[in-house]
This record gives sequence, C-alpha cells and structure tokens, in this order.
Amino acid sequence: MILVNGKTEDRIAITDRGLQYGDGLFETIAYRTGIAEFLQQHIERLLLGCEKLGINFTHVDQLEHDITQISNDLANNDGVIKIIITRGSGGRGYFASPDLTATRIVSSHPLPSYPTENTAKGIIARFCQHQLSDNVHLAGIKHLNRLDQVLARNEWTDPTIAEGLMSNADGNIVEGTMSNLFVVLDNKLMTPLLTHAGIAGIIRARLITIAQDYGLEFEQRDISRSDITNAQELFVCNSIIGIWPIRLIETRSYPVGPITQLLQNLLSKSPK
Repeated sequence: MILVNGKTEDRIAITDRGLQYGDGLFETIAYRTGIAEFLQQHIERLLLGCEKLGINFTHVDQLEHDITQISNDLANNDGVIKIIITRGSGGRGYFASPDLTATRIVSSHPLPSYPTENTAKGIIARFCQHQLSDNVHLAGIKHLNRLDQVLARNEWTDPTIAEGLMSNADGNIVEGTMSNLFVVLDNKLMTPLLTHAGIAGIIRARLITIAQDYGLEFEQRDISRSDITNAQELFVCNSIIGIWPIRLIETRSYPVGPITQLLQNLLSKSPK
C-alpha cells in the first residue's frame, strides 16, 4: 500500500524536490506482531531532520493517520513501513521557495527474510572502498541522498557477505552501509562518533540507553581500522535486523561474545 499525501497513489510530480535533488528525509520502521516498532522515536528523528533541512512539515497528525491506515492494511502481517518527506514540488533550480508544501509518502513493504544464523552465529562483513562524505550539518539525519551507501553496497556481489563497513576521509570506521556499528575493545563497549558523517540510528540510540542503564562501560569515539582488528566483539544493528554479530572480516574472525549476547537479550525485552 502506498499513500501520497494521504491518498492511494503510486506516483509523484516530476517537479518534486525529493526526486529532483534528494531534498527530503525518510524513515524505515519495522512492523511486527501488529506494532510499528519505536514509532515515536522515528517520528522525532524525522522532525529533527526537517528542522535541520528547513523543511516546513507541520502535518504530524496527518502522518500519524497515514501510518495507522498502513498498519491497518498490514493487519497481522509483519512488514516494513517507510516514510518519505520531501520539501515538495517547486520549479527548476536549487532555490526553494519558503511557501512550498511538503510531500508526504507512506508505504508498506514485505519484511526482508534474512538467515536466522545472522543473529545467532554472526555475519561476514567487509571494508568498503567508497568513503562517507563529511558534512557536519547533515550528520546524523536520514536524508534522501544515499549515493555513498549505494556506491559502497555495489562494491560486492558475493551473497555470503552481509554488510560492508564504511570509513570517513580520515580512515575511521563510521558505520555499515545499512547499519550502525558497535565494538567491544578492552572489555568496553564503543560506537563511532557521528559528528561529521553517519546516521544516528534508532536502535543505536536504544542500545546506548540500555548499556548505560545496565552499567556497561561505554564510550562514543573515533574507531580506527586497528580498533576493528583488535576488537574482542563486533556487531551491527538497525531497526529491521536488530543486532547482527560480525564473525568474520577479511581473515579476522570474532566470537559472538558475552556483551553482544547480553545486548541482544536486553534489546529483545526492550519496550517498543
């Protein structure tokens, strides 16, 4: 099901700035057992992104109505709800009139089917050659321009490799092509800083809260390639996959360690 500005539709205007310039934001929400998981957190991040980009989006009530309609259509079927907000339709050129009306798109999709061993035994990952673009203003938000991720993900076709880790211009590892990264190093849980690049993921934020509430030693800092090599445990996460341990990168193997298993268990019990 696809709703465009609240109406059943499968097309947008050619002049929409989301299409023309990637001028907008999106959210990807897991829908399981009749629940749109972490819905409020997704909406809050979406609104923060609109504020950062100066998109005049005020119809949160209509968006919530769209999500309810999509959820009712999914009923008891698990799926993915995707929200896209663009600045709206405008004339050619980068300047955007301040009186544009934002475009609101909400759609449902099948829940991806991944091997269960990804969660239990871990995945094979790789280092990507394509680097993330640094931009302090855009760091953290889920804007529509995903060319860095598209180019990085298309570096490999081997189906046994489930994710690629992306670095910034300084060579520090920031995130996966579709996920956030956590590292256990010297028995401390760490995740990369997102001050210049990367997406501030919903599950990333939830795991930070869980770790701090549980009393785990935790730090956000730059993560180098050598940190990855020396890590005791590695895992990636997002709203759809939850937590996937990394068991192999190149020739370096990692166990599905106790901190990863603890966080998998705590996240599964976390309110959604």
